[in-house]
Amino acid sequence: MAATTVRKSPYKDFLQPALHRRFTSTATVLLAVSYVEAVLLDGWSSYIWGWFPLGLVGLRTAFIFTCGLAILVLRIANYHVGLRTTGSGFQTLRAALVRLETYEAFVWYAFSGLLFCHVFLWSAPKDANLHWVTYFSGDRARLNERPLFLMVYMISCAVLQTISHYRQDVDRLVLGLSRGKDDIKTTGSGDSLKLVLQQLPAIAGGSAASALTAVPVALVMYYAGTRSFVWGWTLMFLRPFYNLPKTSMLPPSWPTDLYLLARCVQAGTLIHFVWNAGNFSFSTFMVKEPLKNGNPLTSESKDPNGSILNGLKSKKLSIKSFAMWELAYIAQGFDARRQAIYEDIDRKDGPMWSQVYAICMEVVRAVETRVDSYGQPPAPTPAEPTVGPKQRVSAPLREDAVFTDKASSGVIRGDIERRLSQIATSPGSSPASKLSPLANTMFNEAKDRLLSKEQQDMVSPEHLKSQFEQWTLRFMNFDPIGGLFQQHFRTQFAAAVLGTPYAEPTLLINAVHVLCHLSVHSLAEDKFGNVHREVPSIIRTLTSVINKLEVFRLSFPIHWTDVKGERESPEVDEVLNALRTGLDQVVAKFEPYRIDLRLTLADVRLAKEAVEAPKPIEGKKKKKKSAEMKQVR
Repeated sequence: MAATTVRKSPYKDFLQPALHRRFTSTATVLLAVSYVEAVLLDGWSSYIWGWFPLGLVGLRTAFIFTCGLAILVLRIANYHVGLRTTGSGFQTLRAALVRLETYEAFVWYAFSGLLFCHVFLWSAPKDANLHWVTYFSGDRARLNERPLFLMVYMISCAVLQTISHYRQDVDRLVLGLSRGKDDIKTTGSGDSLKLVLQQLPAIAGGSAASALTAVPVALVMYYAGTRSFVWGWTLMFLRPFYNLPKTSMLPPSWPTDLYLLARCVQAGTLIHFVWNAGNFSFSTFMVKEPLKNGNPLTSESKDPNGSILNGLKSKKLSIKSFAMWELAYIAQGFDARRQAIYEDIDRKDGPMWSQVYAICMEVVRAVETRVDSYGQPPAPTPAEPTVGPKQRVSAPLREDAVFTDKASSGVIRGDIERRLSQIATSPGSSPASKLSPLANTMFNEAKDRLLSKEQQDMVSPEHLKSQFEQWTLRFMNFDPIGGLFQQHFRTQFAAAVLGTPYAEPTLLINAVHVLCHLSVHSLAEDKFGNVHREVPSIIRTLTSVINKLEVFRLSFPIHWTDVKGERESPEVDEVLNALRTGLDQVVAKFEPYRIDLRLTLADVRLAKEAVEAPKPIEGKKKKKKSAEMKQVR
């Protein structure tokens, strides 16, 4: 009888249910927000039906929840991990304009805004004058233009929200780092909900500011070209149901007044609150620890080590980052699972520790490879063998003109080529240098008579160049312009160290945690002695990466559009701190066994020097203070 094989459960079989539970938590928060807004929109004609969820309030809650659910569907489709390192804001904008996901985001936001607009119009009182049709002189029906402006206002809110969505990179999920088992018990799983509730007042304030910003955009959008379009199409849809005039002439008066604008700001604040609360809740709940009931996600797998290896080998950065995060938790605080890693030596592709070591070292060494290859031209691709040219058996064809006069064309062509070559060889020479000595003297005398010394200095090329640079830097300090063209040191350095198009520092940090914690705990738990063989390589690699990153930071160029000029990159700083902390732990535990591990005194000394953080240079501090004093003056 053939032996039954145990199916290796992929890592996504455990990650996806966890993400579904977190999505449910997000939807619950969004449902509560929708219910509160539904109560606020009620006219409170009855003290019971104004809050009772089985009446009109419940129906209004369902529609508002649908507005928020559309945004959650968008977030599920487009979420990613890692800092975006595509370059300047203009490059990001150019890349976003050619992506289908950008227009998909606008469609979802516009659908959500228009649906909420109809809910708001349905809930508005009669004295708000927001009905689609108004009656004058009995039964004379007229189209009301006020709800049309409200619809255009909601579209403008969708446009601004889409721009903010991609400018702030809302789709990014900021993953965390591993913690000890005691820290997990003390913090508990309610931290995410508490954080969301604490941020709701700030979200409400930001929503009101966004609603006010959309008012001038809506005024320009409505009166600049969409007024006649919206008016004509609305009349076409409503004429079968109402006795409206057959003419499509626009009314002579404008519909916007302070009362309507106030209603627009009210509706914009409510829909922005739904969007922002949903986005913040999604980004908060989805990055909870990869744990279930206090245990790693793969604890319920028939082959836990095989499932987590499947996640570590995934090509998707998000799945690989979650798997590395879970493995870091296991290496730090779960003794039974860590012991299983040491004892799993009969796996098909090698012992569990060997595979984990290879994957984590590949992540760490990738940083060293990027640093070494930065600024170097790409390796040339091997060219295909080409067949040599055939031997010519006749004279080459003539390339000169046949039907032109040789004498006249040769003189003219030679003169033109001579003049062009003179200009090309001296492109920066002044006009006076082309003149004869007498004409050059007359030119200088005329310049001295017409312009003073100060005026000549003002129009000199050097002065004009410096003025242009100063004006450009002033424009770079203006956020709407600088945000498009600035290339910050933070993103460029993170891209060079952590990769593109997204740089995820937690993948590298958790990989360092895995290597260091498994190495440290192997002294007491590794029965087979497989881990200590790789400890010298871990120490030398971490030392080399730390030293290269410090040297690379000082030599990395700062782009001229970065007006701050600060060599700061929080993502790389977190990586350096993790490398130093892990290296310090490994050296402290394994230094007594230096001779057995074949570690030289130089290796230990270099590792200890790398652990110490470099002290700030006093000259840089003084230069920074002097720059700040100049700005104050």
